[in-house]
Amino acid sequence: MMGKVTLRNLAAHKIRLVLTAVAVILGVAFVAGTLIFTDTMNKQFDDLFSRIGTNVAVDVRAKKVVEAGDDETAPAQPVPASVLKAVQGVDGVKDPVGNVSGFAAVVGTNGKLVGGGNGPPQLGTNWNASGSFDLKSGRAPQGPREVLVDAETAAKARLAVGGTARVVTSGKPQPMTVVGLIDAGDLMGATVTAFDTPTAQRLMLKPGYFSDIEMGSSGPSETELRDRVSKVLPGGVEAITGTELREETKSDVAAFLNFFRVFLLVFALISIFVGAFIIFNTFSMLVAQRTRELALLRAIGAARPQVTRAVIGEAVAVGFVGSTLGLAMGAGLAALLKTAANMDGGLTFTASPVIWSYVVGIVVTVVSAYFPARRAAKIPPVAAMRDDVALPQRSLRIRVALGSLLTLIGAGLIGVGLGGGGGKPVIAVGSGAFAVFIGVAMLAPVISVPVVRVLGAPFARLMGTPGRLAQQNALRNPRRTAATAAALMIGLALITVVNVMGSSMRASVDAQIDQQFGADYLVQPSGGSGIDEGTVQRIKATPGVVAASATYPGNVKIDGDKTSYMAGDVAAIAKAARLSMVSGNTDLGPAGMLVSEKNADDHGWKVGSSVPVQFTDGQVQRLRVAGIFTKSDLIGGTVISVEAYRAHTARPSADAIVVDTARADAATKAALETTLKDYPNLEVSDQAALKASAHSEVDTFVTFLSVLLAMSVIIAAVGVINTLALSVIERTREIGLLRAIGISRRQLRRMIRLESIVIAVFGALLGMGIGVSFGAALQNALKDKGLGELSIPVGTLVLYLVVAAVIGVFAALWPAWRAGRMDVLKAISTE
Repeated sequence: MMGKVTLRNLAAHKIRLVLTAVAVILGVAFVAGTLIFTDTMNKQFDDLFSRIGTNVAVDVRAKKVVEAGDDETAPAQPVPASVLKAVQGVDGVKDPVGNVSGFAAVVGTNGKLVGGGNGPPQLGTNWNASGSFDLKSGRAPQGPREVLVDAETAAKARLAVGGTARVVTSGKPQPMTVVGLIDAGDLMGATVTAFDTPTAQRLMLKPGYFSDIEMGSSGPSETELRDRVSKVLPGGVEAITGTELREETKSDVAAFLNFFRVFLLVFALISIFVGAFIIFNTFSMLVAQRTRELALLRAIGAARPQVTRAVIGEAVAVGFVGSTLGLAMGAGLAALLKTAANMDGGLTFTASPVIWSYVVGIVVTVVSAYFPARRAAKIPPVAAMRDDVALPQRSLRIRVALGSLLTLIGAGLIGVGLGGGGGKPVIAVGSGAFAVFIGVAMLAPVISVPVVRVLGAPFARLMGTPGRLAQQNALRNPRRTAATAAALMIGLALITVVNVMGSSMRASVDAQIDQQFGADYLVQPSGGSGIDEGTVQRIKATPGVVAASATYPGNVKIDGDKTSYMAGDVAAIAKAARLSMVSGNTDLGPAGMLVSEKNADDHGWKVGSSVPVQFTDGQVQRLRVAGIFTKSDLIGGTVISVEAYRAHTARPSADAIVVDTARADAATKAALETTLKDYPNLEVSDQAALKASAHSEVDTFVTFLSVLLAMSVIIAAVGVINTLALSVIERTREIGLLRAIGISRRQLRRMIRLESIVIAVFGALLGMGIGVSFGAALQNALKDKGLGELSIPVGTLVLYLVVAAVIGVFAALWPAWRAGRMDVLKAISTE
């Protein structure tokens, strides 16, 4: 019986429930799209790895000594060619070959590197017929002026077999003849160039050395062959099985993919969280509007559990339909992401997105509808006799107490997390933010009354009767107004946090450059390329240049911990970074180093201390602390002598050149750019350009996060539409009476639009207040990490406030149009 009631209610309230389902659809679409897209990426990477190294039984490489992070290691030293000769004599070794890998890129028709910047890698390698790539056309390269290019890169650069390509490694682009095209498969935007082995060694590594040596097996198992090979290897070199090599490579990619999946799912869950507010609000209003109907069901014998199940049944139906449509929309979203990521092939569908789409959609909808359903079941049967029946409401005192407690607990958790306490600060911050949002949402009905009075006052004065009615309608049910505004609050709070952090990053970078950058110009490469010594000499010879000094980055291990360093002309580095010395001086000699004041304090160093430093080649050298400097965000905490760097690096490659000039004017910069006009991978920057480049990166990051968060704002806008539409239905008789006493359709529509604007602006103000507080707390916690300046983007926040008002206007269009078309007599007679 109650099942029939549920189905009839669904049929009778199609528009209301469709609006509710929209929130489910959008939230589930984000979840499904994320899961389908990452499954597709996993499948493509699995296919790629299934082709790479399948014939490799053992791989020989230099031991990775210095860790560069949790999941990756710093580049190790190359393997000498003598090791290749040694393993050739090992019983069971089949077809050993030495590999050379590094950075190499092709210059496109526009004069820029194909695939340049910080995107997919630009891979250079030596050509092996038995390697991971297939020769699509042409022949293998022979000699220093021949190259192979992957087919996709060749198409972008308009190259064909027999044509001339300009190839960049670390110096000036070199013209080379394209003798063949490589079928590299789908590398998701990466480029591949291949040379013969001597050329690859000269351009990317060191003559007589390999990056690694791989071999097959003529019989022994991988493990047995590895053990045999290990016996002939010199110190600092290790052998691993092909399976270990493939799993190691796959695990690095898997770690990135898992992070990417979690990153996107966080935003999907935010959308679901916002949608839950909409669903809860909608079912609360639906139950309130059907109070007499539900009470009559109780009067004719329906039990409380039956009434609850009827409402929950509607929620299950809405969740199922919303999840189904959300899953379909998610597939479309995944297809868009795949296209944006430059991935070929179709989508990969597994059971995981389907299961999670229905679990998330149905569970969130049912949980959101449960409390309205419980309240509906508590309606006494006698209420069917009354016209003024209303659902029982909890006291706002309890709500205020719980909301205040949750807000305080959330703020405390955020403080603990940002302070690095609690063991897992991310969980602490996330839990705290969740608690704060729930707490503020519970407090919102109390906050809404004074705020809505202020926001609605100008409308009441300027718009007359429609303005006063709009203000009173928003005040009439503070719970409903607050629940609607809370959805918008969450989205705008998070967007505000992102913008406050972005603005603070820009301000902090500007302050760092102003205070710490003392050179006239900085020359930097793009992507993974480096700068060779010849380029440094050309810059020194440029008219107007007084000095040009290269800086070299690296990683070492001190006291068991990884430490990044900078090497180079220390006097030039100190001047360029405006180092302020606490003690000692910059005269390092061949075995000295400078350390920051914090590093010195943490390790108990002082000027003259001898520190054992382990380099990436595994060797340990003692460096003397020659000087201690104050904190520098530009160079980090350690500077070592260039002699020490070169002694432990097979192929020195600079990551920047600091340039001092006689006069830093337009003519000097033009002269530098003329010197480097044939170097498409190098860029000349002054202070203004460095700031602009940093701003561009921050803006890209902020825009990316804001776009992801925009889904929650869209769902919140749907919530405003939903609330207004249901409110219009609820006030049908009232609207009819207003029309009967003379209010025009235009005035009625204006009243609903103004009410919508008040609710949207209230939600925006609430969200931006929380967002600014969160952003300021994050900035303060990251002061020691370089985020020293707090900047509130007032202009951007004002723009968001205007956008919220516009959302209110558009959200009211359909409800206002529907209210204006009501038949007056029918509306008055509605019960």
